[in-house]
Amino acid sequence: MNKAELTEYLAKDLATSKSETERFLNAFLGAIHKNIRKEKIKIAGLGTFSAIKRKARVGRNPKTGEELKIPPKWVPKFRPGTSLKETAKKELAKRK
Repeated sequence: MNKAELTEYLAKDLATSKSETERFLNAFLGAIHKNIRKEKIKIAGLGTFSAIKRKARVGRNPKTGEELKIPPKWVPKFRPGTSLKETAKKELAKRK
């Protein structure tokens, strides 16, 4: 499911217009983007969004074997909640 499909699904489920639903979804995603480095964002039933800082490290170019310095950087992290894990487990069991 992509963003457009999610917007359409939510619009039908909430009986609202697609444009209104898209504005809500954009605001929701914007809130996550703006606050992820400041604090953990915990959403009951879904999970926790956070940002972690990876340390600088030395890597290798797989083609040449040459050492490369990889700088430190911030990366997003998502940890699914128990409810989401259980739902996924049930859905996967149905597919077997």
